[in-house]
Amino acid sequence: NVNWHILGYVIYRVRVRRGGHKRPVTKGQTYGKPKSHGVNQLKLAKSLRAVAEQRAGRRCGALRVLNSYWVGQDSTYKFFEVIMVDPFHNAIRHDPHIQWICKPTMKHREMRGLTAASKSSRGLGKGEFKTNMLRFQALF
Repeated sequence: NVNWHILGYVIYRVRVRRGGHKRPVTKGQTYGKPKSHGVNQLKLAKSLRAVAEQRAGRRCGALRVLNSYWVGQDSTYKFFEVIMVDPFHNAIRHDPHIQWICKPTMKHREMRGLTAASKSSRGLGKGEFKTNMLRFQALF
């Protein structure tokens, strides 16, 4: 049990619209080869939880995104709570368990695929066989 009433932490609730996404093109004109002509039935490569983390990270640029979790959903939206940390708060800077997030390299972790939600869509974990599944299947 972690007490989130500690100074330096912020929990931000984000609402993300559910479902697939249209390609943002004018009048459906995608140009190029027929393979890239799809407009309507596109699925986002990252999860809605990762989208929620990125939106919170953009809105609160001075805070660092630590993690997030699902809190609810209805027919239109999914709701996530994003745990954010203030890297300039002394309670964070002096705590040896979390002070790693104060480093300059930890800026906008959510945009670079370094949070748990973003990592899951990067194909990490099983070497080349998870990321290049088509090539792996061609071997057998």
